[in-house]
Amino acid sequence: MSRKWSITVAMISVGCAGASRPGGTPATRAAPLPAVSTTAMDAHLKYLADDLLEGRAPATRGGLLAARYIAAQFEALGLEPAARDGSYFQSVALVGMTPHPSLVLGKGGATRPLTYLDDFVAWAERPERHIVADGEVVFVGYGVAAAEWRWDDYKDMDVRGKVLLMLVNDPGLQDSTVFNGRALTYYGRWTYKLEEAARRGAVGAILLHTAESATYGWDVVRGSWSVEQFKLDQPVAQSIAFAAWVTHDAAQAALARAGLNLDSLTRAAAHREFRPVATGINVAVEVTSALRHVRSENVVARIPGSDPAVARQAVLFTAHWDHKGIGPVANGDSIYNGAEDNASGVAAMLGAAEALVQVQPRPRRTLLFVATTAEESGLLGSEAYTRDPLVPLDQTAAVLNLDVANVRGATRDIDALGLDRSTLGAAFEEAARAESLAVVHEPDVRGSFYRSDHFPFSRAGVPALSIEPGRDFVGRPPGWGEQEAARYNRERYHQPSDEYRPTFSYAGMAQEVRVAMRVALAVANAPALPEWLPNSEFQRPSGRAHP
Repeated sequence: MSRKWSITVAMISVGCAGASRPGGTPATRAAPLPAVSTTAMDAHLKYLADDLLEGRAPATRGGLLAARYIAAQFEALGLEPAARDGSYFQSVALVGMTPHPSLVLGKGGATRPLTYLDDFVAWAERPERHIVADGEVVFVGYGVAAAEWRWDDYKDMDVRGKVLLMLVNDPGLQDSTVFNGRALTYYGRWTYKLEEAARRGAVGAILLHTAESATYGWDVVRGSWSVEQFKLDQPVAQSIAFAAWVTHDAAQAALARAGLNLDSLTRAAAHREFRPVATGINVAVEVTSALRHVRSENVVARIPGSDPAVARQAVLFTAHWDHKGIGPVANGDSIYNGAEDNASGVAAMLGAAEALVQVQPRPRRTLLFVATTAEESGLLGSEAYTRDPLVPLDQTAAVLNLDVANVRGATRDIDALGLDRSTLGAAFEEAARAESLAVVHEPDVRGSFYRSDHFPFSRAGVPALSIEPGRDFVGRPPGWGEQEAARYNRERYHQPSDEYRPTFSYAGMAQEVRVAMRVALAVANAPALPEWLPNSEFQRPSGRAHP
């Protein structure tokens, strides 16, 4: 069968059949889906974001309550357990590390200890109780080696045993003609930079923070990296000993004492000709970590496919249930509730499951729901799933991810990360049209495509979308959506203030759920599976499955 495909959204009924487009134009007609319960989604979000769950960190009482709650909801809805042992829980082995670091930076006799949380955060990259590391600091610009962009910040310098000081983001931040301009590539993600440092034998890596380059403030760094960090509890081929973030001001002062100017170094890093700079600065880091070898769980359930020929294939919904737990106090509060991030996504996934279980006839392919653990520690639950999938990845049709769903009201538009990377984009656009929504695809300035649970699946070859809220809100002035998104990122993201609010409005979440359901059913009933587009950096391994 041909590997090319197109999806026609079947005339599956949708709750807003016959609705009008904004402005009064009749919408494209589509037969109704079962209703999406906004009341139920509100109840799910309210419970999962309650202080009782203490921020839903993996392998904590609150995390266990969240996982058990989700499993109970799947069971109550009539979804089958999907784990190999017949339960709703796919075990994920983790090692938890709560860091207690110190960091001294300077040259010769002019060394200075930095103040933890105010000037830096640091953590062990290896599951060891006590790590002591020191080395010369080498500034490597953005720390990027990308042959396809003819870019190499390392220029064959041997950095084994060195500590790499690097800018976050990628060179497109300063020069719109390289990489993807201000739309972040994976080379701009801090995860890539640590991976590259490990490949080159560095002892450690220091990420230089600015709000512009990181796309979030220091409060997010402080809250995210000072709490317990998790890693998959399995052997790692290579790693650096430690990683750290430092503030711009702390790095600038240390470089100035060594006769270097951070602004000049940053400007130089924007050019292909940049060469690493041995700063003459030494760093000494000590990290004592409280270790826990624990198990958490992805919560997994399914609606079996109806067609024996393709029922072994699956369309996945993903949403992470974890958040940051209990962390540094901010404005008298230390519980990082994660209401929008991501109790909202789990609520949306449960809303989709409640409606989809009522669809008759059942879709041809299986629908699999995976509420993942440890997303906030580096997409670990989804990474663990891709290493031990419940449905073989070459039989996995697509992944639809729900992360930070819309709790601000109905919109006229909608977006999805990844819609320009695979043939899922066409299905998404048709589903949006059926919901009278315009698809307005925003540049991915924050690199969000690389920051949520669909990404490990994409890297493993499975086409994926992550649903994004629209920005044009019904009944709100132009620009209100962008302002509210920026306010959330600035004031609540990864902070204790991301709490449940009685003012949450679920019409927009219902829109997202209906679009996701339409895409899922279209893929589940299509004659062939989705494919990556030729311009995508992701491709299926050979042997792509077809019915």
